[in-house]
Amino acid sequence: MPGRERTDVTTRALDGRHRAVVRMGNPVLRERAQDIPHDRFGTRFLRDLGRDLLRTMFEDNGVGLAAPQVGSGVRVFAYYVPGEGDRDAVPPRVLVNPVLTLVGEPTELGWEGCLSVPGLRGMVPRHPAVKVSTFDTDGNELTFEAEGFHARVIQHEHDHLDGIVFLDRMTDMSSLMFEEEWEQYAKEKDLPVEV
Repeated sequence: MPGRERTDVTTRALDGRHRAVVRMGNPVLRERAQDIPHDRFGTRFLRDLGRDLLRTMFEDNGVGLAAPQVGSGVRVFAYYVPGEGDRDAVPPRVLVNPVLTLVGEPTELGWEGCLSVPGLRGMVPRHPAVKVSTFDTDGNELTFEAEGFHARVIQHEHDHLDGIVFLDRMTDMSSLMFEEEWEQYAKEKDLPVEV
């Protein structure tokens, strides 16, 4: 998921390597990713994948990136939430084998884009909150709740693990725009918050 320019997060070079982001049309984006077996936790493979996702996400100006987006069909994604206005920042994280419990109805509309669908933005309805049960790359179990933009980013990235892109979630294709037009015509307008 593309983000905004970062001014509140240190964008120091991470120790992972940058990977090419695959674009819509690559079959890996439409396949259900495979669970990471427990014997792969704590391995160099998984730690390197997590670091690579983070570095690629930051260098490509995203707020989230799933393993299928770099051609790896496993259930892993990285994300962070920049602090903005009254929204608290969430530091960069890597989630492995995440399971979501969606809270509320998918009635909150918000603009989304995607590093694998470059140049486009659209209004996507999402659940207002999620409960997450997941693991880190070392196999430590994590559970937490997220709401608002934090929940939106998690839902967007989790969709990639199931072969879904944000276009599939749009209920009104008339909001689909190129990013330049979005910047010019829609970014600052008051928009509905319910479907």
